Amino acid sequence: MARRSTKTPPPADDDFEEKILDIDVVDEMQGSFLEYAYSVIYSRALPDARDGMKPVHRRIVYQMNEMGLRRERGYVKCARVVGEVMGKLHPHGDASIYDALVRMAQSFSMRLPLVDGHGNFGSLGNDDPPAAMRYTECRMADATSLMTESIEEDTVDFNPNYDGQEQEPGVLPSAFPNLLVNGASGIAVGMATNMPPHNLGEVIAAARHLIKHPAADLETLMRFVPGPDLPTGGRIVGLAGVRDAYAAGRGSFKIRATVAVENVTARRKGLVVTELPFSVGPEKVIAKIKDLVGSKKLQGIADVKDLTDREHGLRLVIEIKNGFVPEAVLEQLYKLTPMEESFGINNVALVDGQPLTLGLKELLEVYLDHRFTVVRRRSEFRRTKKRDRLHLVEGLLVALIDIDEVIRLIRSSDNSAQAKERLIEHFSLSEIQTQYILDTPLRRLTRFDRIELEGERDRLNAEIEELTRILDSDAELRKLVSNELAAVSKKFGTERRTVLLESASAPVTTVSLQVADDPCRVLLSSTGLLARTANGGPFQEESEKRAKHDVIVSAVPATTRGEVGAVLSSGRLLRLSVVDLPQLPETASAPTLSGGAPIAEFLTLEGDERLVCLMTLDESSPGLALGTAQGIVKRVVPDYPSNRDELEVIALKDGDRIVGAAELRTGEEDLVFITDDAQLLRFQASVVRPQGRPAGGMTGVKLTPGAKVISFSAVDPAADAVVFTIAGSRGTLDDSVQTTAKVTPFDQYPRKGRATGGVRCQRFLKGEDCLSFAWTGTVPARAAQRNGTPAELPEIDPRRDGSGVSLGKPVSAVAGPA
Repeated sequence: MARRSTKTPPPADDDFEEKILDIDVVDEMQGSFLEYAYSVIYSRALPDARDGMKPVHRRIVYQMNEMGLRRERGYVKCARVVGEVMGKLHPHGDASIYDALVRMAQSFSMRLPLVDGHGNFGSLGNDDPPAAMRYTECRMADATSLMTESIEEDTVDFNPNYDGQEQEPGVLPSAFPNLLVNGASGIAVGMATNMPPHNLGEVIAAARHLIKHPAADLETLMRFVPGPDLPTGGRIVGLAGVRDAYAAGRGSFKIRATVAVENVTARRKGLVVTELPFSVGPEKVIAKIKDLVGSKKLQGIADVKDLTDREHGLRLVIEIKNGFVPEAVLEQLYKLTPMEESFGINNVALVDGQPLTLGLKELLEVYLDHRFTVVRRRSEFRRTKKRDRLHLVEGLLVALIDIDEVIRLIRSSDNSAQAKERLIEHFSLSEIQTQYILDTPLRRLTRFDRIELEGERDRLNAEIEELTRILDSDAELRKLVSNELAAVSKKFGTERRTVLLESASAPVTTVSLQVADDPCRVLLSSTGLLARTANGGPFQEESEKRAKHDVIVSAVPATTRGEVGAVLSSGRLLRLSVVDLPQLPETASAPTLSGGAPIAEFLTLEGDERLVCLMTLDESSPGLALGTAQGIVKRVVPDYPSNRDELEVIALKDGDRIVGAAELRTGEEDLVFITDDAQLLRFQASVVRPQGRPAGGMTGVKLTPGAKVISFSAVDPAADAVVFTIAGSRGTLDDSVQTTAKVTPFDQYPRKGRATGGVRCQRFLKGEDCLSFAWTGTVPARAAQRNGTPAELPEIDPRRDGSGVSLGKPVSAVAGPA
């Protein structure tokens, strides 16, 4: 039996109707390219100016918030987060999502990281790539909650996701200016963005100033945001490009590595790199140096070692061959290697769906407008919620007043619908209030609950009134936004890491003529940092905040293009170019020297030399007063030839060294010696005859056998001054084992003749046989430990030869007003 075929015969040619569209290939290519360009610009490459995020970053943060991966929760696999983001919100591959997540966890990429990563998330310069997402774990960082704060209170609009099954925010509430703080980079079609990170505290200070003064100009805002603050630190040299970028949205600046000249071996000096330019890793620098040395384009390099570790951070040691000047080699490294890189600023971001190039003020204005909208919508949402709750509470209170009648009406009703109608009619309640009364259990209708409800009603009325006041007053709204930003700055603000240098000069170069010769002050901290202020006024505290490096042991007036003198313990006087010193930014916080640079970057010290003090090179001054460990005093005739960078200010005897130096202002000061056997000698500076620089000085204080001078200073006799001393033991002269200390008014010590023994300044207790530290100067005095941490001084003791009291913390430096 033949099997019937089930195949359908092919249709005849007449059954086909040709539908061919003639399309110009130029039009088709143009339309397709525009669609592609639109997608890249708006959905991938450019950040939103409001929250500073691209869609992928926004979706990661939002989904992590939805997953509850907050700081108090444990870590989860990054693969899980990537899968949730890809499956619900981001219609692209997992590699792009994970790359974005990794960058948000890198402390060297983000100034304020938004992801707390656990595992290998890569290294600086991508020399060590991150591990696969199945090996790493993550959760939200502390600051990430600020990005999604109050998102559930109708503060932002939500849009459907790529398949319409989920909702995602079009922008995050963003409680801090994320775009400026963390920067952004991306390449779109026909445009690109490249924005450097900034300091959170500085950006918020500028935003708050703009809230209070909407017409503030760029120069005013740059007092708060003087320049970028990169996560990897470094030094920005030449700020003209930064000003251009802040004004018009485009500019460029150079970033230099932070380098110090040190003795890396007993016979060789080297360049120690502790900070590299943004996005430059040590492997890249090492490879470039080896290539240049191999091609003989760079000479003087003996070896390069990468001693970076987790405990000490970046440390790249470049050994210099004998016979080569380290500073000259460093100049070549800046020119030929990535130790100096250019950063091109291109502030392109989306504003109302349009890519725009924005300056600093425009970026802050867009963000603040967004925050005003978020806070206004949040206040409206909260007021609505509280009004709804108040409506229910008022209805329940009406029922509680006549609870017996309520119960009677309910019991006499045939059903709940009739009970509801009778309650509405009898008590003039709304349907919502009536339903709430019917749903309330009888145990809530006690007299105590009535008291609670009345308290809740009063509290809700007060909160509604406060929210209404905020919504009805633009001034109150702006004040609230400013206060919230201040709270964020206080909690998450950190000190500046990147030093800003007006001049693009190397450590040892001539002065740049482009720098204005403005008055300034050169400062030396107790931890050995040098810096200059932006003006020539006194360096004063603006608040009670105490921070590291805030004890200024020496401060002299100068000009930006001028020079100051550095007096060393060996008797040498070195010239120091002021323009090479980092300038401290003018911020709203208390000024410190945390933005300063180590002495070794500007001065080459030999052996155990130390910087005693700074001085002006004014030859019209009364001169310089010096005191040595062997009791020699000298007044140096002010003679400092401008053609010599190094001078000798005293001819020291063998084994002697300068313990103190002070530039005299009037010549009528009192000179003060303090010896380690607790003797203090005070005499007038006018009794010391000025001598030329090669002279060896004269006897200042008469020392007992075995004693030595530990402090020398010059004090204005009319000023309010004190003497601070610390007793110890000769066997343990260490500030960690200090015993007792004493602060005495300076006027308790009489003047004596030069070359005498002086008077006792502290009585030793059991276990004490010498002074380990002494200082004389004007009040108020500030003290610090060896690492710069603040320490407190004891109360003033009027007894000249009394014993000391125990110190709470060891003191190694004290200074008066700068």
